[in-house]
Amino acid sequence: MPGGNSGPSNAETASAQETEAVAADLAATLEPGDVVLVSGELGAGKTTFVRGACRALGVRVPVTSPTFTIARRYEDGRVPVSHLDLFRLGDGLGDEEPELLDDELAPDRIAFVEWPEVAGEGLPGIHVAARVRLEHRGGDRRRVVIER
Repeated sequence: MPGGNSGPSNAETASAQETEAVAADLAATLEPGDVVLVSGELGAGKTTFVRGACRALGVRVPVTSPTFTIARRYEDGRVPVSHLDLFRLGDGLGDEEPELLDDELAPDRIAFVEWPEVAGEGLPGIHVAARVRLEHRGGDRRRVVIER
């Protein structure tokens, strides 16, 4: 998919491993400076998706949700990775320091942002490489939509 925008791609997955595999395919196309926005309701598999992408980028340490810390950094892969979860900032970034996320959305790293809708217009100047939406399909089944 590099170099082209062929519209959204859809995948149906039946396990966490399949969701991680879809993420790994996307990760193979990412470069430093890219930001991936990951949306979906609670429990839709956002962190599972990010974990699969991080594994494909060489991250070996546990990948867990940064809900309470807002951001986690993974420096042990082939490129530095930031994993942000904006859920706790439910009122948006308006009350936060403008540079709060600058180090995480830097040009030398790949960033995954869960709950990007919370930021509203608070993520200016980033290169959105992909928008990912995960939807429950019952049990462990998910629909994964990737727009590039």
